[in-house]
Amino acid sequence: MPDRMSQPSRAVIFFCKVNGIEYEEIKVHIPKGQHLTPEFEAINLMQKLPAIADGRFKLFESHAILIYLACAFPGVADHWYPADVFKRSKIHSVLDWHHSNLRRGAAPYVFNTTIAPILGRPLNPQVAAEAEIILSSSLSKLESFWLKGNGRFLLGGNQPSIADLSLVCELMQLEVLDEKDRTRLLGPHKKVQQWIENTRNATSPHFDEVHRVIMLAKERQQHQRLKAAKNEGGSNMKRPLVSRM
Repeated sequence: MPDRMSQPSRAVIFFCKVNGIEYEEIKVHIPKGQHLTPEFEAINLMQKLPAIADGRFKLFESHAILIYLACAFPGVADHWYPADVFKRSKIHSVLDWHHSNLRRGAAPYVFNTTIAPILGRPLNPQVAAEAEIILSSSLSKLESFWLKGNGRFLLGGNQPSIADLSLVCELMQLEVLDEKDRTRLLGPHKKVQQWIENTRNATSPHFDEVHRVIMLAKERQQHQRLKAAKNEGGSNMKRPLVSRM
């Protein structure tokens, strides 16, 4: 049960598509409060997305779902969630770090600079400023630690894992930002940018299909910014000249 504007939901859908896992996608629209209905609560008492039901088995939290899918379905390649306990532990360390660092920066920053008005909520510049500090620090850690070495993916791997999918979906939401803000945040981190492209190439065509909703949101935001700029320019031209004589 996903809303594709939700990063964790995209990660689960992404994994299913890449690995050919058949599923029924039941759309739950967060802006409409559909995650608060009794029907959804029967799947997830926490009323958060995503959640899955596999027969009588129900599960929520995206990282737990990704691990379950990687283990429960035959044919999933080992590199997604390796059998090697040391490699698995490293993946867990990335996933835990993600929710306590990168997500704490990216999600509130995007919400309080861009998304909030769409949902009828006010922007909160103070929260955005605090989130930007966490986001910038997390991007630096991602660049210097999780992407250190010559590997193309997280932890120096040459093939992606569930950690790559989870984190790359987090960063793709930055696409809806004003271009100058996105460039300011991501511009200094060349290895992060290359890793995003590596993940896109390794999971084509599913990467672009899963993130199509983000790119459509980006187009709408760009249109609204252009419209607002034109309106502001027009109002400035209509202002009467003030004589200084």
